[in-house]
Amino acid sequence: MARAALEVLGAETPGDVVGAGMVERLGAIRIHVGGHPLPTAGSVAGTAAILARIAASPPETLILFLLSGGASALLASPAAGVTLDAKREVTARLLGCGAPIAEMNAVRKHLSGVKGGLLAKRAAGRRIWALILSDVVGDDLATIGSGPTAPDPTTFGDALSVLARYGIADEVPVSMLEHLRTGVTGRYDETPKAGDPCFRHVRHEIIGTNRRALDAGAQRARELGLDAVVREAPIHGDTTRAAEEFAADLLRQRRGVTGPTCILAGGETTVIVRGRGRGGRNQEFALAAALALDGADGVALLSAGTDGIDGPTDAAGAFASGGTAGAARARGLDPRGALDANDSWSFFAALGDLFSPGATGTNVMDVKIAIVTPAV
Repeated sequence: MARAALEVLGAETPGDVVGAGMVERLGAIRIHVGGHPLPTAGSVAGTAAILARIAASPPETLILFLLSGGASALLASPAAGVTLDAKREVTARLLGCGAPIAEMNAVRKHLSGVKGGLLAKRAAGRRIWALILSDVVGDDLATIGSGPTAPDPTTFGDALSVLARYGIADEVPVSMLEHLRTGVTGRYDETPKAGDPCFRHVRHEIIGTNRRALDAGAQRARELGLDAVVREAPIHGDTTRAAEEFAADLLRQRRGVTGPTCILAGGETTVIVRGRGRGGRNQEFALAAALALDGADGVALLSAGTDGIDGPTDAAGAFASGGTAGAARARGLDPRGALDANDSWSFFAALGDLFSPGATGTNVMDVKIAIVTPAV
Protein backbone atom coordinates (compact mmCIF):
# COMPACT_ATOMS: atom_id res chain seq x y z
CA MET A 1 0.00 0.00 0.00
CA ALA A 2 2.82 2.39 0.86
CA ARG A 3 4.65 1.59 -2.36
CA ALA A 4 1.54 2.34 -4.42
CA ALA A 5 0.97 5.59 -2.53
CA LEU A 6 4.51 6.74 -3.27
CA GLU A 7 4.01 6.10 -6.99
CA VAL A 8 1.36 8.82 -6.86
CA LEU A 9 2.76 11.16 -4.22
CA GLY A 10 6.47 10.91 -4.98
CA ALA A 11 9.33 9.05 -3.31
CA GLU A 12 10.16 11.93 -0.96
CA THR A 13 6.77 11.87 0.79
CA PRO A 14 7.62 11.20 4.46
CA GLY A 15 5.89 8.61 6.59
CA ASP A 16 6.11 5.59 8.86
CA VAL A 17 4.88 2.06 8.18
CA VAL A 18 4.52 -0.83 10.59
CA GLY A 19 4.45 -4.20 8.82
CA ALA A 20 5.18 -7.85 9.56
CA GLY A 21 8.51 -9.12 8.32
CA MET A 22 9.25 -6.07 6.17
CA VAL A 23 12.80 -4.71 6.13
CA GLU A 24 13.03 -2.67 2.92
CA ARG A 25 13.05 1.11 2.86
CA LEU A 26 10.58 2.96 0.68
CA GLY A 27 11.79 6.43 -0.30
CA ALA A 28 11.43 8.74 2.68
CA ILE A 29 9.16 6.29 4.51
CA ARG A 30 10.60 4.55 7.55
CA ILE A 31 9.72 0.85 7.84
CA HIS A 32 9.14 -0.64 11.29
CA VAL A 33 8.89 -4.40 11.78
CA GLY A 34 5.98 -5.32 14.02
CA GLY A 35 4.40 -8.64 14.97
CA HIS A 36 1.34 -10.61 13.88
CA PRO A 37 -0.86 -12.19 15.18
CA LEU A 38 0.66 -11.07 18.50
CA PRO A 39 2.04 -7.55 18.99
CA THR A 40 5.76 -7.16 19.62
CA ALA A 41 8.10 -4.49 20.91
CA GLY A 42 8.55 -3.54 17.25
CA SER A 43 4.80 -2.96 16.97
CA VAL A 44 4.94 -0.60 19.94
CA ALA A 45 8.03 1.23 18.65
CA GLY A 46 6.58 1.65 15.16
CA THR A 47 3.29 2.95 16.53
CA ALA A 48 5.16 5.40 18.75
CA ALA A 49 6.96 6.70 15.64
CA ILE A 50 3.64 7.20 13.85
CA LEU A 51 2.20 9.08 16.82
CA ALA A 52 5.32 11.24 17.10
CA ARG A 53 5.14 12.13 13.41
CA ILE A 54 1.47 13.11 13.75
CA ALA A 55 2.16 15.22 16.85
CA ALA A 56 5.01 17.03 15.11
CA SER A 57 3.02 17.82 11.95
CA PRO A 58 1.37 21.20 11.36
CA PRO A 59 -2.37 21.40 12.16
CA GLU A 60 -3.23 21.73 8.45
CA THR A 61 -1.49 18.43 7.59
CA LEU A 62 -3.42 15.79 5.64
CA ILE A 63 -2.61 12.37 7.07
CA LEU A 64 -2.84 9.49 4.61
CA PHE A 65 -3.60 6.47 6.80
CA LEU A 66 -3.11 3.10 5.11
CA LEU A 67 -4.92 0.43 7.12
CA SER A 68 -5.09 -3.29 6.52
CA GLY A 69 -6.16 -6.35 8.41
CA GLY A 70 -3.58 -7.33 11.00
CA ALA A 71 -3.33 -3.79 12.34
CA SER A 72 -4.80 -4.91 15.67
CA ALA A 73 -1.41 -6.51 16.35
CA LEU A 74 0.86 -4.30 14.23
CA LEU A 75 -0.48 -0.99 15.55
CA ALA A 76 0.10 -1.36 19.27
CA SER A 77 0.13 1.31 21.94
CA PRO A 78 -0.84 -0.21 25.31
CA ALA A 79 -3.04 1.98 27.48
CA ALA A 80 -1.53 3.49 30.63
CA GLY A 81 -0.86 0.74 33.14
CA VAL A 82 -1.11 -2.00 30.50
CA THR A 83 2.05 -3.90 29.59
CA LEU A 84 2.93 -5.41 26.23
CA ASP A 85 3.34 -8.86 27.80
CA ALA A 86 -0.13 -8.65 29.30
CA LYS A 87 -1.60 -7.59 25.95
CA ARG A 88 0.13 -10.50 24.25
CA GLU A 89 -1.30 -12.93 26.78
CA VAL A 90 -4.82 -11.56 26.44
CA THR A 91 -4.56 -11.69 22.64
CA ALA A 92 -3.34 -15.28 22.72
CA ARG A 93 -6.27 -16.27 24.95
CA LEU A 94 -8.73 -14.53 22.64
CA LEU A 95 -7.24 -16.21 19.57
CA GLY A 96 -7.62 -19.62 21.19
CA CYS A 97 -11.13 -19.33 22.62
CA GLY A 98 -13.08 -19.11 19.38
CA ALA A 99 -14.33 -15.53 19.81
CA PRO A 100 -15.24 -13.79 16.52
CA ILE A 101 -13.07 -10.87 15.47
CA ALA A 102 -15.52 -8.14 16.48
CA GLU A 103 -15.63 -9.45 20.07
CA MET A 104 -11.87 -9.93 20.18
CA ASN A 105 -11.37 -6.35 19.08
CA ALA A 106 -13.84 -5.01 21.65
CA VAL A 107 -11.35 -6.21 24.27
CA ARG A 108 -8.25 -5.03 22.43
CA LYS A 109 -9.70 -1.55 21.87
CA HIS A 110 -10.15 -1.05 25.60
CA LEU A 111 -6.56 -1.96 26.37
CA SER A 112 -5.14 0.41 23.77
CA GLY A 113 -4.17 4.02 23.27
CA VAL A 114 -4.82 4.05 19.51
CA LYS A 115 -7.57 1.56 18.71
CA GLY A 116 -11.31 2.23 18.73
CA GLY A 117 -11.04 5.73 17.23
CA LEU A 118 -8.27 6.88 19.54
CA LEU A 119 -5.80 7.48 16.70
CA ALA A 120 -8.28 9.96 15.22
CA LYS A 121 -8.57 11.62 18.63
CA ARG A 122 -4.79 11.92 18.90
CA ALA A 123 -4.67 13.55 15.48
CA ALA A 124 -6.20 16.58 17.25
CA GLY A 125 -8.34 17.85 14.38
CA ARG A 126 -5.89 17.14 11.55
CA ARG A 127 -7.46 15.79 8.39
CA ILE A 128 -7.21 12.02 7.93
CA TRP A 129 -7.85 10.10 4.72
CA ALA A 130 -7.96 6.40 5.57
CA LEU A 131 -7.53 3.93 2.70
CA ILE A 132 -8.54 0.51 3.97
CA LEU A 133 -8.11 -3.15 3.05
CA SER A 134 -10.90 -5.04 4.80
CA ASP A 135 -10.30 -8.39 6.48
CA VAL A 136 -13.66 -8.69 8.25
CA VAL A 137 -17.05 -10.00 7.20
CA GLY A 138 -19.30 -7.05 6.37
CA ASP A 139 -16.34 -4.62 6.03
CA ASP A 140 -17.21 -2.93 9.35
CA LEU A 141 -14.96 0.11 9.83
CA ALA A 142 -15.08 -0.27 13.62
CA THR A 143 -13.69 -3.80 13.40
CA ILE A 144 -11.03 -3.63 10.66
CA GLY A 145 -7.72 -3.33 12.48
CA SER A 146 -9.74 -2.48 15.62
CA GLY A 147 -10.91 0.77 13.99
CA PRO A 148 -8.13 3.26 14.88
CA THR A 149 -9.88 6.10 13.01
CA ALA A 150 -13.52 4.95 13.30
CA PRO A 151 -16.18 5.48 15.99
CA ASP A 152 -16.32 2.58 18.45
CA PRO A 153 -19.75 1.25 19.44
CA THR A 154 -18.31 -1.03 22.16
CA THR A 155 -17.60 -0.25 25.83
CA PHE A 156 -15.42 -1.38 28.73
CA GLY A 157 -18.44 -3.37 29.88
CA ASP A 158 -18.64 -5.14 26.53
CA ALA A 159 -14.97 -6.09 26.81
CA LEU A 160 -15.53 -7.64 30.24
CA SER A 161 -18.56 -9.50 28.91
CA VAL A 162 -16.47 -11.08 26.13
CA LEU A 163 -13.95 -12.44 28.64
CA ALA A 164 -16.76 -13.85 30.75
CA ARG A 165 -18.66 -15.31 27.78
CA TYR A 166 -15.70 -17.41 26.68
CA GLY A 167 -14.61 -18.41 30.17
CA ILE A 168 -11.20 -16.76 30.03
CA ALA A 169 -11.64 -14.00 32.63
CA ASP A 170 -9.71 -16.09 35.15
CA GLU A 171 -6.96 -16.83 32.63
CA VAL A 172 -5.94 -13.30 31.67
CA PRO A 173 -3.58 -11.15 33.76
CA VAL A 174 -5.27 -9.63 36.81
CA SER A 175 -3.97 -6.20 35.77
CA MET A 176 -6.04 -6.46 32.56
CA LEU A 177 -9.22 -7.23 34.46
CA GLU A 178 -8.59 -4.36 36.84
CA HIS A 179 -8.02 -1.98 33.93
CA LEU A 180 -11.32 -2.95 32.31
CA ARG A 181 -13.22 -2.85 35.60
CA THR A 182 -11.80 0.59 36.35
CA GLY A 183 -12.92 1.71 32.90
CA VAL A 184 -16.46 0.60 33.68
CA THR A 185 -16.50 2.90 36.72
CA GLY A 186 -15.81 5.88 34.45
CA ARG A 187 -12.31 6.64 35.74
CA TYR A 188 -10.97 6.12 32.21
CA ASP A 189 -12.46 7.83 29.19
CA GLU A 190 -14.46 5.60 26.88
CA THR A 191 -13.40 5.17 23.28
CA PRO A 192 -14.92 7.93 21.10
CA LYS A 193 -18.38 7.19 19.72
CA ALA A 194 -20.27 8.29 16.61
CA GLY A 195 -20.70 12.06 16.57
CA ASP A 196 -17.49 12.76 18.44
CA PRO A 197 -15.80 15.89 17.00
CA CYS A 198 -12.56 13.97 16.47
CA PHE A 199 -14.13 12.29 13.42
CA ARG A 200 -15.21 15.54 11.79
CA HIS A 201 -12.24 15.61 9.41
CA VAL A 202 -11.83 11.85 8.89
CA ARG A 203 -12.63 10.26 5.53
CA HIS A 204 -12.74 6.46 5.11
CA GLU A 205 -12.50 4.61 1.82
CA ILE A 206 -12.42 0.81 1.55
CA ILE A 207 -10.19 0.00 -1.42
CA GLY A 208 -9.84 -3.79 -1.08
CA THR A 209 -12.25 -6.47 0.07
CA ASN A 210 -12.60 -10.22 0.15
CA ARG A 211 -15.23 -10.03 -2.59
CA ARG A 212 -12.85 -8.19 -4.91
CA ALA A 213 -10.28 -10.94 -4.37
CA LEU A 214 -12.86 -13.64 -5.13
CA ASP A 215 -14.04 -11.86 -8.28
CA ALA A 216 -10.43 -11.59 -9.47
CA GLY A 217 -9.98 -15.30 -8.80
CA ALA A 218 -13.13 -16.12 -10.78
CA GLN A 219 -11.90 -14.00 -13.69
CA ARG A 220 -8.58 -15.87 -13.71
CA ALA A 221 -10.37 -19.24 -13.54
CA ARG A 222 -12.41 -18.32 -16.63
CA GLU A 223 -9.24 -17.27 -18.43
CA LEU A 224 -7.94 -20.78 -17.72
CA GLY A 225 -11.01 -22.31 -19.33
CA LEU A 226 -13.00 -23.16 -16.22
CA ASP A 227 -16.53 -22.25 -15.35
CA ALA A 228 -16.47 -20.11 -12.19
CA VAL A 229 -18.96 -19.47 -9.40
CA VAL A 230 -18.48 -17.07 -6.47
CA ARG A 231 -20.44 -18.01 -3.37
CA GLU A 232 -22.40 -15.03 -2.09
CA ALA A 233 -22.64 -15.96 1.61
CA PRO A 234 -19.42 -15.47 3.60
CA ILE A 235 -17.98 -18.42 5.49
CA HIS A 236 -17.74 -17.80 9.22
CA GLY A 237 -18.26 -19.44 12.60
CA ASP A 238 -16.64 -22.62 13.90
CA THR A 239 -13.98 -23.83 11.46
CA THR A 240 -14.81 -27.54 11.54
CA ARG A 241 -18.53 -27.02 11.14
CA ALA A 242 -17.99 -24.47 8.35
CA ALA A 243 -15.66 -26.85 6.51
CA GLU A 244 -18.15 -29.70 6.74
CA GLU A 245 -20.92 -27.50 5.38
CA PHE A 246 -18.69 -26.23 2.55
CA ALA A 247 -17.71 -29.80 1.62
CA ALA A 248 -21.37 -30.82 1.54
CA ASP A 249 -22.15 -27.85 -0.72
CA LEU A 250 -19.35 -28.85 -3.10
CA LEU A 251 -20.71 -32.38 -3.40
CA ARG A 252 -24.19 -31.03 -4.11
CA GLN A 253 -22.91 -28.55 -6.69
CA ARG A 254 -20.83 -31.23 -8.37
CA ARG A 255 -24.02 -33.05 -9.41
CA GLY A 256 -25.11 -30.00 -11.38
CA VAL A 257 -21.94 -28.92 -13.21
CA THR A 258 -21.39 -29.74 -16.88
CA GLY A 259 -17.66 -29.10 -16.96
CA PRO A 260 -14.69 -28.40 -14.70
CA THR A 261 -15.85 -25.63 -12.39
CA CYS A 262 -14.04 -23.35 -9.95
CA ILE A 263 -16.11 -22.52 -6.88
CA LEU A 264 -14.80 -19.65 -4.77
CA ALA A 265 -15.84 -18.56 -1.30
CA GLY A 266 -14.42 -16.26 1.34
CA GLY A 267 -14.73 -15.22 4.94
CA GLU A 268 -13.05 -15.95 8.23
CA THR A 269 -13.73 -18.75 10.68
CA THR A 270 -12.73 -19.28 14.30
CA VAL A 271 -10.91 -22.14 16.00
CA ILE A 272 -11.28 -23.30 19.58
CA VAL A 273 -7.81 -24.58 20.45
CA ARG A 274 -8.00 -27.70 22.61
CA GLY A 275 -4.92 -29.58 21.44
CA ARG A 276 -1.20 -28.82 21.54
CA GLY A 277 -0.46 -29.14 17.83
CA ARG A 278 0.51 -26.57 15.19
CA GLY A 279 -1.78 -25.07 12.62
CA GLY A 280 -4.13 -22.26 11.69
CA ARG A 281 -7.77 -21.88 10.78
CA ASN A 282 -7.16 -22.48 7.07
CA GLN A 283 -5.11 -25.62 7.55
CA GLU A 284 -7.73 -26.83 10.03
CA PHE A 285 -10.49 -25.99 7.55
CA ALA A 286 -8.74 -28.05 4.85
CA LEU A 287 -8.30 -30.99 7.24
CA ALA A 288 -11.94 -30.95 8.34
CA ALA A 289 -13.00 -30.68 4.68
CA ALA A 290 -10.78 -33.64 3.78
CA LEU A 291 -12.57 -35.75 6.36
CA ALA A 292 -15.97 -34.61 5.13
CA LEU A 293 -14.98 -35.40 1.51
CA ASP A 294 -13.30 -38.73 2.41
CA GLY A 295 -13.55 -41.05 -0.60
CA ALA A 296 -15.36 -38.57 -2.86
CA ASP A 297 -14.08 -38.16 -6.42
CA GLY A 298 -13.83 -35.01 -8.46
CA VAL A 299 -13.45 -32.46 -5.67
CA ALA A 300 -10.29 -30.62 -4.57
CA LEU A 301 -9.83 -27.38 -2.66
CA LEU A 302 -7.41 -24.86 -1.23
CA SER A 303 -8.14 -22.94 1.96
CA ALA A 304 -5.72 -20.05 2.48
CA GLY A 305 -5.20 -16.68 4.13
CA THR A 306 -4.72 -13.85 1.66
CA ASP A 307 -1.91 -12.45 3.80
CA GLY A 308 0.11 -15.62 3.25
CA ILE A 309 0.07 -16.38 6.97
CA ASP A 310 -2.12 -18.92 8.75
CA GLY A 311 -1.78 -18.90 12.50
CA PRO A 312 1.71 -19.13 13.99
CA THR A 313 3.04 -21.19 11.07
CA ASP A 314 5.01 -20.70 7.86
CA ALA A 315 2.04 -21.71 5.70
CA ALA A 316 -0.93 -19.77 4.34
CA GLY A 317 -3.17 -22.84 4.25
CA ALA A 318 -3.41 -26.29 2.70
CA PHE A 319 -4.76 -28.33 -0.21
CA ALA A 320 -7.27 -31.14 0.32
CA SER A 321 -9.42 -33.50 -1.73
CA GLY A 322 -11.55 -36.58 -1.39
CA GLY A 323 -8.37 -38.64 -1.51
CA THR A 324 -6.47 -36.78 1.22
CA ALA A 325 -7.68 -38.78 4.21
CA GLY A 326 -7.08 -42.12 2.49
CA ALA A 327 -3.58 -41.12 1.38
CA ALA A 328 -2.82 -40.04 4.93
CA ARG A 329 -3.97 -43.34 6.44
CA ALA A 330 -1.84 -45.22 3.93
CA ARG A 331 1.17 -43.38 5.41
CA GLY A 332 0.17 -44.18 8.96
CA LEU A 333 -1.30 -40.75 9.68
CA ASP A 334 -4.53 -40.24 11.61
CA PRO A 335 -6.53 -37.34 10.11
CA ARG A 336 -9.17 -37.38 12.84
CA GLY A 337 -6.53 -37.43 15.56
CA ALA A 338 -4.69 -34.55 13.91
CA LEU A 339 -7.90 -32.51 13.81
CA ASP A 340 -8.66 -33.23 17.46
CA ALA A 341 -5.10 -32.20 18.41
CA ASN A 342 -5.24 -28.98 16.32
CA ASP A 343 -2.19 -30.36 14.50
CA SER A 344 -3.13 -29.67 10.90
CA TRP A 345 0.31 -28.24 10.04
CA SER A 346 2.13 -31.48 10.89
CA PHE A 347 -0.51 -33.49 9.03
CA PHE A 348 -0.25 -31.54 5.77
CA ALA A 349 3.53 -31.13 6.06
CA ALA A 350 3.85 -34.91 6.09
CA LEU A 351 1.72 -35.13 2.93
CA GLY A 352 3.47 -32.24 1.17
CA ASP A 353 0.15 -30.43 0.84
CA LEU A 354 0.88 -27.16 2.65
CA PHE A 355 0.45 -23.94 0.69
CA SER A 356 3.37 -21.63 1.55
CA PRO A 357 3.62 -18.61 -0.78
CA GLY A 358 5.15 -16.34 1.85
CA ALA A 359 3.74 -13.11 3.26
CA THR A 360 1.83 -11.10 0.66
CA GLY A 361 1.63 -7.81 2.56
CA THR A 362 -2.13 -7.71 1.96
CA ASN A 363 -4.96 -9.11 4.08
CA VAL A 364 -8.54 -9.39 2.82
CA MET A 365 -9.58 -12.42 4.90
CA ASP A 366 -9.44 -16.03 3.74
CA VAL A 367 -10.30 -17.65 0.42
CA LYS A 368 -11.55 -21.12 -0.42
CA ILE A 369 -10.86 -22.16 -4.03
CA ALA A 370 -12.40 -25.47 -5.08
CA ILE A 371 -12.31 -27.34 -8.38
CA VAL A 372 -15.14 -29.79 -9.07
CA THR A 373 -15.56 -32.00 -12.12
CA PRO A 374 -18.80 -33.54 -13.34
CA ALA A 375 -19.85 -36.83 -11.78
CA VAL A 376 -19.34 -39.73 -14.17
